[in-house]
Amino acid sequence: MEINTIELLSVGVDVGSSTSHLAFSRLLLERDHLSPTRRFEIRNRDIIYEGTIIDTPLLDRDTIDIEKLSRFFIQEYERAGIDPADIQSGAVIVTGESARKENARQIVEALSRGAGDFVAATAGANFESLITAMGSGATARSREAGKTILSCDIGGGTSNMAISRNGEVLSTSCIAVGGRLLAADAEERIWRIDEPARKVMAHLGLDYQLGDRISAEDMERIAAAFAEALIEVMTGPANSPLAKQLMMTDDLNFPNQIDEYSFSGGVAELIYGGNGSYRDIGKLLASKITSLTPRLGAPVIEPQNKIRATVIGAGAYSLSISGSSGFMDDTISFPIKNIPVLRVDAEAERLSREHVISQIQASFRRFDLTEAQEVVALYFKDPVRAYYPELELFAKSIEAALPRSIADHLPIILIFQKDIACSVGNVIRRETGLKTNLLSLDELTLTEGDWIDIGEPLVAGQVFPVTVKSLVFHNREG
Repeated sequence: MEINTIELLSVGVDVGSSTSHLAFSRLLLERDHLSPTRRFEIRNRDIIYEGTIIDTPLLDRDTIDIEKLSRFFIQEYERAGIDPADIQSGAVIVTGESARKENARQIVEALSRGAGDFVAATAGANFESLITAMGSGATARSREAGKTILSCDIGGGTSNMAISRNGEVLSTSCIAVGGRLLAADAEERIWRIDEPARKVMAHLGLDYQLGDRISAEDMERIAAAFAEALIEVMTGPANSPLAKQLMMTDDLNFPNQIDEYSFSGGVAELIYGGNGSYRDIGKLLASKITSLTPRLGAPVIEPQNKIRATVIGAGAYSLSISGSSGFMDDTISFPIKNIPVLRVDAEAERLSREHVISQIQASFRRFDLTEAQEVVALYFKDPVRAYYPELELFAKSIEAALPRSIADHLPIILIFQKDIACSVGNVIRRETGLKTNLLSLDELTLTEGDWIDIGEPLVAGQVFPVTVKSLVFHNREG
């Protein structure tokens, strides 16, 4: 009997510059009977548990306390009554200044191992911008209200911006503006200075060090400079020397008009009237940003989710589903993690053995890789028509292009934008010497530079959960 619905349990974990927390989501996948390929789509996302928010624990200014953090998340699973073995998708997101800590790689590896078999360990400014736009509700509102919305998630170390229109994220960007970049205790002694704050102080002609007393006036000047830089890039592009120094990605690509702005993240709780004192510049920063919002030239609306935008986005929006006509060999074990995506510019109109081989070789060269150096995913948009002689030619070209990978029994992962994966897989097995270690997926939209995790098939060896992510730590041993 054909399966038409699938439920997945997903987790989002955020280890931020200021705070760490998680959320669990239940995702409902339904088969689209109007789709020619009857593929599964995510139809509903229910947040079933929003955990406690804690200060990200530090051993010292450069090292996060992994043991304490791991214990906290184990306790959160227990409070929610959820077994990590039941988690089928999700992401551990290490964000902001936490991604720069000396043990950041160890954090994501430890937490993703403990969070479930298929939970991606990930970080990256543009990826965080994407999921916070979705997790805050800004992207959904852009579709429902028919508006172009610029959302900005302001955390402890970074401000992640995204422009959404018609339910899609058009552009993302990030600047090092956050509430925990400079912090002082009740006696006005500085206990934390991150590098972006040092840049702002240098810009203002200030020279404070850890342990120094800082005046309220100078704290306000520093917060004001951060706010000015943020509003500058939100109206784009970054032109001032300070804003350029603080940028962590390229500028936003602006459409003709922004209809609405929204803020999420911990600082946004204060922007929209929340209270709290966190021994940092967060409250001052919120006040300065609020005073500058008239420069935006469009209404500022309050989003559905603020401080929890990242974990909700990571748990509910980090998953992609392959088409319903995949092909896999039984020798491949899952999950397959941290696979770089190499775009192959093979074109159906130019199909030939030489063309396919040359384009695959060019893909390896762009990444400074040699064939068989590591497992990669070769991504094709429209390389071949569903016509047997052409499929056979394409299959034999793949075999010829990857001789060492095949000889070394590496998984051969082929991903197609169009619905052709099953046909390609069957013809490769029938017409070439590549009889094992083949995985062929389709109906996925990827970008060169993406890294992916691929989970156990959900239906009959054909429908696969795929997390597309942006890694700061390219762990090629994982």
